[in-house]
Amino acid sequence: MPEVSAKPYLVRALFDWCNDCGYTPYVTVAVSEQVVVPAEYVKDGEIVLNISPLATNRLTISNELLEFQARFGGVAREVRVPVEFIRAIYARETGQGMAFEGPAQAPSTAPTQEGSLPAPATSSATVRPLRALPTRETDEQPPDPTPSPSGDRPRLTRIK
Repeated sequence: MPEVSAKPYLVRALFDWCNDCGYTPYVTVAVSEQVVVPAEYVKDGEIVLNISPLATNRLTISNELLEFQARFGGVAREVRVPVEFIRAIYARETGQGMAFEGPAQAPSTAPTQEGSLPAPATSSATVRPLRALPTRETDEQPPDPTPSPSGDRPRLTRIK
């Protein structure tokens, strides 16, 4: 029997937790040719999306795909993200959530001949809890969630 990824279950659980607590769930997505998002909002090969029920229409988080409709600059657009391209899900208000380590290299931001971005190489992912992420698009980087050398944090399991 093939191994089932825990990632979509974790994404759905954190989405539900955000909504239950009154927080706004955001996802960070690595953009590639398999990801359908408004290209004009992509920065450094990533896009941050508000997936709250108030910001989306017909939101579905299946084991393979995150999809919904949303308005970008007042224009309704379709968004389709394969779950493996979700890099993090977190509450905008607190920064609490979970990051997923992706491929060793970030996707290239140079367009391919077809004008789309190439897919990142596939690899297994490591789940890490987030400390905090920026609440708006800035040049700030999230703090490094790497465990401290003292070893006081639990060891996390790799997921696919």
